[in-house]
Amino acid sequence: MTLDQGLAFGLIGVTVLLFIWGRLPYDLVALLSLVAGVALGLVPASKAFDGFADDVVIIVASALVISAAVSRSGVVESAMRPLLPYLRKPRQQVPALAGAVMGLSVFTKNIGALAIFMPVALQLGRKTGTPASMLLMPMSFASLIGGLVTLVGTSTNIIVAKVRADVTGQPFGMFDFTPVGLGLAVAGLAFLSVGYRLLPRDRRPAGSLAAAFRIEAYTTEACLSAESPLVGATVGELEALGDGDVTVATVIRERFRRYVPGPDWRLAVGDILLLDGEPEDLERLVARAKLTLVGTQAAGGEVTVIEAVIPDGSALAGTTAAGADLAGRYGTALLAVSRSGAAITRRIGSVRLRAGDVVVLRAESERLADVLSEFGLLPLAERKLALGHSRRSYIPIAVLAGAMALIALHVVPVAMAFFGAAVLLLVLRVMTMHEAYETIEWPVIVLLGALIPVSDAVRTTGGTDLIASTLSGLMQTVPPILAIGLLLIAAMAVTPFLNNAATVLVMGPIGASLAVKLGLNPDPFLMAVSVGAACDFLTPIGHQCNTLVMGPGGYRFGDYARLGLPLSIMVIVVGTLLISLFWPVAPR
Repeated sequence: MTLDQGLAFGLIGVTVLLFIWGRLPYDLVALLSLVAGVALGLVPASKAFDGFADDVVIIVASALVISAAVSRSGVVESAMRPLLPYLRKPRQQVPALAGAVMGLSVFTKNIGALAIFMPVALQLGRKTGTPASMLLMPMSFASLIGGLVTLVGTSTNIIVAKVRADVTGQPFGMFDFTPVGLGLAVAGLAFLSVGYRLLPRDRRPAGSLAAAFRIEAYTTEACLSAESPLVGATVGELEALGDGDVTVATVIRERFRRYVPGPDWRLAVGDILLLDGEPEDLERLVARAKLTLVGTQAAGGEVTVIEAVIPDGSALAGTTAAGADLAGRYGTALLAVSRSGAAITRRIGSVRLRAGDVVVLRAESERLADVLSEFGLLPLAERKLALGHSRRSYIPIAVLAGAMALIALHVVPVAMAFFGAAVLLLVLRVMTMHEAYETIEWPVIVLLGALIPVSDAVRTTGGTDLIASTLSGLMQTVPPILAIGLLLIAAMAVTPFLNNAATVLVMGPIGASLAVKLGLNPDPFLMAVSVGAACDFLTPIGHQCNTLVMGPGGYRFGDYARLGLPLSIMVIVVGTLLISLFWPVAPR
């Protein structure tokens, strides 16, 4: 072993230990590793930042923007809506939700697919009494397995395709992963449909400041326009469209006449409806019924929607939104009011606000801070509010489908297709630039950009060849199928501590070099690394999907192994057999 090889291995080892230690953010660990690599002479200073221009970084960032746009469109939620009444028990809910997430993960970033269906699962769990802990972990694991089916389903496939291009000159194609991934998806869904019973039922979601505040239902004001399909329908039909989660408290007709409607009350064009419900439920009904929410025209630029409390002494207490001239002077719309223990029957703009009221405000981003300061309002713990802020349409699905078609037909590279799709969504105003920046997970981008040149240092110093020589010597008498299985296990074992993307960056070149040393086709070994790195079912830290469900599901660290250990064993056995079947080890 040369000095440079020793330094490269030592740097990777220290990086892994810092990941395991967990006291420093993983993106900071990656940056420290990059600085150390340059200082040790392992990474040329001129190439230190090449990782940030890598196609992998562009694809991951663009995929996050596209996934967020698809999530906000409401198309998936609408597609699932007819099925929800039939999903009464976990034995029906788990296969349906896990299957839906798995299917969507085939064509979008798996964390985006999971984020799309999580609200549906939480809403379904509340209505049927199914604990979130029974639903969310199977959905998370399903998203990881579904991502194995295509090139763009998970970043590990994208990275391993890059490694193959470095080794053979030709990357994996869009559907090269499908034979192995589809077989694992079928087996995984079958297991999860039964294995969810291994999960605890007594877990409760982690509390948040917003939940602790115990906000009562909001009241908002919407107008029934001529474009609404509910013109001439009854109040009961309108409430049914909101799944019974929103109540029509008051109907205001002819500007001043207020009525408390019964279920059979017929709605007419121009009716002003005072609706009671949670922000998410209100937004859902407003979108489905094509109602016009009060104040949504108040801001013309990039807008922010926020919840705030009116404290004692606020200049807004004792006055109305109209009296304070929120819209005219401050360009701010009062969308909704929550008043614990009191019903609101007046139009939102003429409600005399009180200390203790919780309000939902909408304004241009740069003006909202001035409004909060001017009136002494206290913003609540931040949570994503769709009310007055959503853009429901089929545009994101159409754009994503177009990008996938271009990739499948080999018209443009994956990075350009996803980047172009993200830019098109911004041009079409499906998302604002501010929202796009917020949706990109910058720690992941920094991790990838910093570790790409560091992991490459192991290869450039000959370290991967050295490891491959050592392993090949140990595996000379081992059957190739066993070598593939051991490499899959090694990647799966490293992932919780090194991050799945970083695992492929390190293990991929080693697997390829091992195959070359053994005189075998490198493709099955690269497939084994990709499957192993993508399938972390044992911890909440190896993949963001597992981290995403930890709080809402109320999971503990050890809960993941209950379902994850038998699933990991299944993936190792089935995955090794499928890789050997579809990717023969004999050299081409």
